[in-house]
Amino acid sequence: MSNLVQQSYAAPADGGPGSLYLVATPIGNLEDMTYRAVRTLQECDIIAAEDTRQSRKLLTHFDIPTKPLFSYHEHNKAASGPEIIRYIIEGKNVALVSDAGLPAISDPGADLVSLAIAAGIAVIPIPGANAALSALIASGLPTERFTFIGFLPRERKDIINQLGELTSAHGTLIFYESPHRVKKTLSLMGEVLGNRKVTLARELTKRYEEFLRGTVAECLAWLEDHPPLGEYCIVVEAGSVEDEVREQNAWWQEMALEAHVQHYEEQGLNRKDAMKKTASDRGVSKRDVYNALLNE
Repeated sequence: MSNLVQQSYAAPADGGPGSLYLVATPIGNLEDMTYRAVRTLQECDIIAAEDTRQSRKLLTHFDIPTKPLFSYHEHNKAASGPEIIRYIIEGKNVALVSDAGLPAISDPGADLVSLAIAAGIAVIPIPGANAALSALIASGLPTERFTFIGFLPRERKDIINQLGELTSAHGTLIFYESPHRVKKTLSLMGEVLGNRKVTLARELTKRYEEFLRGTVAECLAWLEDHPPLGEYCIVVEAGSVEDEVREQNAWWQEMALEAHVQHYEEQGLNRKDAMKKTASDRGVSKRDVYNALLNE
C-alpha cells in the first residue's frame, strides 16, 4: 500500500474541513511581518499560539480583529493538538504562530503539522522571517550546503556526543543557543570540532542586532569581556578535508567509550594513560572522558 500523500493549494470547500496555516511572525522588528501573514491572521477563524499574551500584542499592533486564541505549546500539545484538529475538521481555518519566526522550527508546531496531515487536512505555509537563515546569509560562511541543528542537548555528555557526530558533516552548521549557555556551548565546540570559524548572531532584526565573526577561541575571548545578551544563532564552518579523513580512518568509531579505554589498557597502558590516549583519539579532553565514564 502506498503512503504517498498529495496536496494542492485550494480554497476550502463550503461544508468541508478547514486548513492549517503556518504563519511566520517577526523575529525582532515588527516590520518583518508580511502582508500575506497579516491578511491570513485577519481571515482565519482561530489562532493557535505558543504564547497567547505575545500573540495578542501582535494582533493589536496590526489592528487584527479579536478572535479565539488557543494555547499550543510543548507542555500542552498532547491535549491541545487533537482539539485544534477537531476544529479544523469541523470547517475552521486555524493559523499556527510561534513566539517568533516560522512555526514548527524547533517548536511543537511540527507535531501539529503531522496530526493535520494524518487527518487529511491541508497545511499551508505563510513564509516570512527565520532566525537561522538570516544568520546564515549574513555570516560570511558558505551557504550552498548547510545543516540546521537547533538547540543542543542540555547534558555535557550528550552535547559532546552530538557534536562528535557532526565532526565531518558537509556544509555549514547552524545552532540556536540561549545567552546563559552560549559560552559553554562554544567551549565544547572548540574541544570537539576544533577552532573553526564561527559567526555569533544575536538580536536579529532588532535595534541592537549584532554579528560577531571570528574563530571559536576569538569569540570566547570576546564574550569574557562582553557578557552574552539575547538569544543567539551560532553559525559554524564545515570541517576540513583533513577532519573528514581522520574521522573515516577512526577505527574506534563503533566502540563504546569504556571499550576504547580498555583497548589501550590491553596494550599495556595504565588507566590514566589509556584515558589520555582515548581522549586524544576522540578530540576531547581527558576530563571529558573521565566524567563520561563516571556517568555510564
